[in-house]
Amino acid sequence: MADKYLLEVKGVTKNFRIGGMLRGKKMTAVDQVSLSIDADKPVILSVVGESGCGKSTLCKMILRLHTPDGGDIILNGKSYSDTKGYDAQQFKLDVQPIFQNPYESFSPRKAVDTYLYNTALKLGIAKNQKEAEEKADEALKSVGMSLAVVKGKYTAQFSGGELQRVSIARALITRPKLIIADEPVAAIDASMKMNIVNLFKELKDKYGISFIYITHDLSTAYYVSDYIATLYRGGLIEYGPAKELMDAPGHPYTQLLMEAVPRVGDKWNQEFVMPDMETKEYALTCCKFAPRCPYATDVCRQGKPDKTDLGGGRSVYCFHPLQSANA
Repeated sequence: MADKYLLEVKGVTKNFRIGGMLRGKKMTAVDQVSLSIDADKPVILSVVGESGCGKSTLCKMILRLHTPDGGDIILNGKSYSDTKGYDAQQFKLDVQPIFQNPYESFSPRKAVDTYLYNTALKLGIAKNQKEAEEKADEALKSVGMSLAVVKGKYTAQFSGGELQRVSIARALITRPKLIIADEPVAAIDASMKMNIVNLFKELKDKYGISFIYITHDLSTAYYVSDYIATLYRGGLIEYGPAKELMDAPGHPYTQLLMEAVPRVGDKWNQEFVMPDMETKEYALTCCKFAPRCPYATDVCRQGKPDKTDLGGGRSVYCFHPLQSANA
C-alpha cells in the first residue's frame, strides 16, 4: 500500500540557546508544528510569517540541516529519527533545496555549469560527462535557459533572476519529489519575482513536484500557493487553502499580515512592521500572540489554544477565531 503522505511534519520542536552557557536563555524557535503534504497530488505549500517566526528553521529541519528536539518528520513513510535506515543519496534524489541568495549558492571562481554536472554525476543521474551535459541542458531548458547560454560562464555574468533559474535547474536534475524553496525571491529584483514563482507553478504541473515555499512575501504566496501555513513566534497558528485563508483569515495575526499586502488599485504607503521581537514571547505557554492581539481575553493569557477546525481543510489555533467553525 502506497504511503498517503509524501511528507509528514509531526509536532516538531527546535530549541536554541541565546547568550552564554551560564546566563543564556533557551528559545523555542519552532514549537510543536505539524504539517503534511499528500503523496497523490503535487502542491505548493507556502509557510509565511514575519522574520524570526521559525520558517527557515522548519525548512532546515526538513532538509536535515537541523535535528528536531522533539516530534518527528516522515518522508515517503520513513522517519527521520531512523538514522540507521537513512540513505543520504536517496534523500538528495527526493528532496532538493533552493536558497535565498543565488550568489551564495555558487562560487564566483567556478563556472556555474560545473555545479550541474557534479550534481548529475555524484548522484548517479549521469554515467559520464556527456550524459551530465545532456541532463544539465534538459534541466536548463525546463527553466527557460540552455547549456549553450550557460556553459563556461561565472556568477558575475548573470543577473540575480538568471542565477536563481540555474539554481532551480540544478535542483531539477534529480527529478525530486519535493523542493524546499527558502525565500527564493527575496534577493531578486521585483520585476523578476513573478517569473520565478510562475516557474514553480509550471514545474509542479509538468513534473509533479511539490514545493514548500518559505516566504514573508504574501503577494507572491497568495498567487502561487495551493495551501498556506502561518507561523508566529515558532508556532503554527493557521493552515488552509490559500485563497480561502488569505481572503478571510481565521486568526487575528493572519488578518494583520493581510492588511499589509497591497491590493490591485490600492496604494501602499506604509510598510508593515511588527514591534521589536521579545525573547520572552517565545517562552509563553499561553497564546503567544495575546500580548499584541486586539481580541485577547483572559482565557488567551492563561492557556494555549487547541486546533479549531473551520471546515474545508482549514484550521486555526485561536480561542476567538475570526471565522466561524465549519462555516
